[in-house]
Amino acid sequence: MQIHVVEQGQTLYEIANTYSTSVTAISQANELHAPDSLVVGQALVIPIIGRFYFVQQGDSLYSIAQQFNMSPEELARINQFPIGNILPVGYRLYIPQQPRRSIQSAAYIEPMGDTVSQTLINAATRNSPYLTYLSIFSYNVNRDGTLTPPPVNGLAAIAEENNTALMLVLTNLEEGSFSAELGHIILTVQAVQNTLLDSVLNVAEEGGYTDIHFDFEFLRADDREAYNAFLRKAKERFSQAGLMLSTALAPKTSGTQSGQWYEAHDYAAHGEIADFVVLMTYEWGYSYGPPLAVSPLNEVRRVVEYALTEMPSEKIMLGQNLYGYDWTLPYEEGGEAARAVSPQQAITIARENNAEIQFDPGSQAPFFIYTDGEGNQHEVWFEDARSIQAKFNLIKELNLRGIAYWKLGLAFPQNWLLLNDQFEVEKLV
Repeated sequence: MQIHVVEQGQTLYEIANTYSTSVTAISQANELHAPDSLVVGQALVIPIIGRFYFVQQGDSLYSIAQQFNMSPEELARINQFPIGNILPVGYRLYIPQQPRRSIQSAAYIEPMGDTVSQTLINAATRNSPYLTYLSIFSYNVNRDGTLTPPPVNGLAAIAEENNTALMLVLTNLEEGSFSAELGHIILTVQAVQNTLLDSVLNVAEEGGYTDIHFDFEFLRADDREAYNAFLRKAKERFSQAGLMLSTALAPKTSGTQSGQWYEAHDYAAHGEIADFVVLMTYEWGYSYGPPLAVSPLNEVRRVVEYALTEMPSEKIMLGQNLYGYDWTLPYEEGGEAARAVSPQQAITIARENNAEIQFDPGSQAPFFIYTDGEGNQHEVWFEDARSIQAKFNLIKELNLRGIAYWKLGLAFPQNWLLLNDQFEVEKLV
């Protein structure tokens, strides 16, 4: 599998010839809506086994082989190139597919209303083969410890057909927002806790859940130890029932980080108690904030490196967004919210507005600026094959447990192609 970035004047036919594949294969892999109208700067996944490397100034068989964990002799043999000869700049070398590493993957899915929408049914059906867990978001905890469930019709059957485990996500959401007061009640009132844990065990047994996932956010700072104690209590009950426990953690870079999102989340305690955690490493760029990459690699790395000082790598799932944002400029604090867009939508917006896609090396994320039909300037940050590849490289480098996506329903075909190409996704059922 290869990533190609479209240059000025390139056609899909020319790109296909470069990689010895077909226009149809590239178009289908990337789900191109306008294959005859590529966007300059657009990243394409080339669906080939292995990849090609084009020799650059200063390269040698030795230096190239090192990049791909090969010997110079093996590289020369595969490409039938005399090992003593000088490599011409631009020469195409074939690099065989690297061994796939085993990881776990999860994706949150958020059904709303009275039934699961067809869009979400389609997304679950299509992507469950690439998932260890399908994470049902969310079972809202009520003030008496009972649960308000989301619609789940059809999701269990889809998971079962694809040997995908079900994750039951519990939240302290109340009237659409995370409630510190509700969280305090759950974490301090024993009767509420007992009702909650009994309810969870009943729902888990009836629904076939494997993992119970706590996504308690914006808790009071002084409820930190109460949260830890509650998790220990829950872990004991769940283990007796053969269930796993996981948690979602705000993206901290130190144990003393201040702010309501962070202070009650104790990385060391969660790393000790939970079977695994999901680091919510996204939303640097968010709907009411200034234009930024949603999950900039430099910031994501800082969070993971801190987490590794508090827990083992095999307990860490890297959180990853499947969306970007379109901001209207100039940005004004408290002004209009940015519009969420899928990676596919972002490409369409760029094409329709003749915008060239740029790539920021620090955040390892694509962006572009355009002017709409009413004369308003916009800035769009989104995800593409390059940005997701950067996260996959981080997972490999730091030997993390895997990746958890927020959330299904937004089209990003390149992600699933690259995930399947580079990792063997574990199945628990």
